[in-house]
Amino acid sequence: MGMLKRAARSGWWIAGIKDPESIAEHSFRVALIGAVLAMMEGADPAKVALMGVFHDTQETRVGDIPHIGRRYLTAASNEQVTADQLAAAHPAVRSGIQEVVEEYENGDSLEVLVAHDADKLECLVQAVEYREQGHQNVQNWIDTSLAGLRTASARQLAAAALTMTSVEWQQTYLR
Repeated sequence: MGMLKRAARSGWWIAGIKDPESIAEHSFRVALIGAVLAMMEGADPAKVALMGVFHDTQETRVGDIPHIGRRYLTAASNEQVTADQLAAAHPAVRSGIQEVVEEYENGDSLEVLVAHDADKLECLVQAVEYREQGHQNVQNWIDTSLAGLRTASARQLAAAALTMTSVEWQQTYLR
């Protein structure tokens, strides 16, 4: 997973962010946001966090294909990539991770709903932070992320992210 630390979230290049977050940085915050949302929504925080950790691991093989790029490319499914990544893994590891990815990609449990909201909410928060740093071409990321949120808790946290600065988030958290 060291590759995820080195691989940039390349969709941000479209917005003019020259040195965007890594996939690992994104996934770490998705896991944390997911655990918090799960607690707020009555879902299993550990399961949601685990989905957040593994939801983009396939990008070690196919890269971070920006949304617009998906119009022109047909990539293997995340389940197929995961199976390839884990072909030589310990059987329990292989089946455990494949189960997590399969559920994230195809499930309809509360945990899946929350994990997907965590992914969108993390993108929204990152866009707000980039906007604070002076990048003006991020509004589409904010709008599409906000529109995709399905839980009340995710919408509540998004509203806070959109009305407070990142310094205020930290100060609020520390109270």
